[in-house]
Amino acid sequence: MKRLIAVIGGDARYLELIRQLKSLSDTEIILVGYDKLEQGFTGLNQMDFGDLEIDQLDVVILPITGTDKEGNVETVFSDQEIALTKEWFEQLNEGALVFTGITNDYLSSVTQDTNTDLVPLLNRDDVAIYNSIPTAEGTIMMAIEHTDYTIHSSKVIVAGFGRVGHTVANKFSALGAKVSVAARSTKDLARITEMGLHAIPLDDLADYTNECDILINTIPALVIDKNSIQHLPPHALILDLASKPGGTDFEFAKQRGIKAILSRSLPSIVAPKTAGKILADVITQILYDRKELDV
Repeated sequence: MKRLIAVIGGDARYLELIRQLKSLSDTEIILVGYDKLEQGFTGLNQMDFGDLEIDQLDVVILPITGTDKEGNVETVFSDQEIALTKEWFEQLNEGALVFTGITNDYLSSVTQDTNTDLVPLLNRDDVAIYNSIPTAEGTIMMAIEHTDYTIHSSKVIVAGFGRVGHTVANKFSALGAKVSVAARSTKDLARITEMGLHAIPLDDLADYTNECDILINTIPALVIDKNSIQHLPPHALILDLASKPGGTDFEFAKQRGIKAILSRSLPSIVAPKTAGKILADVITQILYDRKELDV
């Protein structure tokens, strides 16, 4: 019996994800929100959202952004309005699996209320670590594009030493930058030192920004505040990689004349094919593990 997978919305990453999922056996893929796409997918069923037989779906793949606070899905390749209401989730096949990139209060609440199994992919260590590679490469690209000095020998501070911060710090150091990393955990500070980088307690960040050329934030909280920004030299660049609205006081940076950029979804911009394959590989593995696919 074929498994029905509905891919609802998505950006450039999902074009590769769909190509990868096409190779799965005993699986039928339905595309929703791809009617404006110039290139088609031969052999796949493209359907309007309202025509979905919801109770027949085994797997639903939502965009990386999931839904907004009202349940609306962003569609890059369509003008369709797609709203995932509580009633929509209630119609899903029992045991249906819903994948999203990130979740929010609405999506978490509605899936919990309807006993729907939700998998936020970007919460997984494997996806986040794989994704940190194109994120770091995109950050390097933006640093080159928005500065008139080399990364080599530049003084770079990375705020946060999570999965993205670790990779970003490592890649900039490999290019010859003088990298410092600000973190709260004493364990992280020890690891930063072990890597040959300069460790900064996060609460002391403002004491170290006066000579910073590139300040990179990976923390989804307001950590690049007025105190840190006011000590930056005029030529400094702030690249904020945290999820919207970021962790930078962008208004104060603007008042100071410091260029500050919220860099969202870098994997979809710099390496959509790689990012899509990462998602497809992880989804496929999860389906195998949960016996949604035959081995």
